[in-house]
Amino acid sequence: MDKNVIRETIAKRVALEFKDGNVVNLGIGLPTLVPNFLPKGVNVILQTENGLLGIGPSPKEGEEDPNLVNAGGINITALPFASAFDSATSFGIIRGGHVDFTVLGAFQVDEEGNIANWMIPGKLTPGMGGAMDLLVGSKKVIVAMEHTAKGNMKVFKKCSLPLTAAKEVNLIVTEMGVIEVTDKGLVLKEYNPLFSIEDIQKVTEPKLIIPDDIKEMRQ
Repeated sequence: MDKNVIRETIAKRVALEFKDGNVVNLGIGLPTLVPNFLPKGVNVILQTENGLLGIGPSPKEGEEDPNLVNAGGINITALPFASAFDSATSFGIIRGGHVDFTVLGAFQVDEEGNIANWMIPGKLTPGMGGAMDLLVGSKKVIVAMEHTAKGNMKVFKKCSLPLTAAKEVNLIVTEMGVIEVTDKGLVLKEYNPLFSIEDIQKVTEPKLIIPDDIKEMRQ
C-alpha cells in the first residue's frame, strides 16, 4: 500500500470510534489526520495539553498565528468557543479523567497494552512530554500506527523499548486491522480485506485471538 493510503486508512477507521461531543487529544503525526475523516454530524472537541480546548482546522499557509500552537509546536487555529488556560489547568483536565480519547502513535505495543512511543535508546529525544499523563488519564487510549516499520514488527508479546505507560492501551488500529487489547490477549476485531488473517499474524508476534464474528475493517 502507498504510504499516504496507509495513513488515510488508519485515520478513517480511528475517526469512527468517536461520538459527538467527545473530548479528544491527538498525538503528533498520523493522529492529526483523524479530524479530516469524522463522520457527518460528529463534532469532537480537540484538546492540546499546552492549554487549549477547542482546536480548529489547520491554518492556511500565510495565515498562521504565532501565538497559537499545539504541544508539538505546530500552528493551529481556535474555534469560536475555544478556551485557553495554563498548563496546570490543562493537566488537571487530563489527570482528572475529562479526556474521552487519546490517540497516539507508537514504536511498540504489546499484548498487555503496554506502549513505548517516546524514545529509542541512543537516539536524541525531546522527552516524554505529556504522553504519560494522557495515557493514564484518558478514558480510552487508541494507538494509531503502521503495522510494521520497514518490515519489522511493532506489535510484540513484550515491549523491549522504554515504556511510556503500562497496560493503558485499549485499541490498536493499523492499515491491516483493528486489534482490541483484552485480559485474554489481543483480539483481531476487524481485518482489512487487502490482507489475509495469515498475513496479519505473520507480522504480529503474539498469537491473535480470531473471533467467529470477525468483520472487515470499517471505513
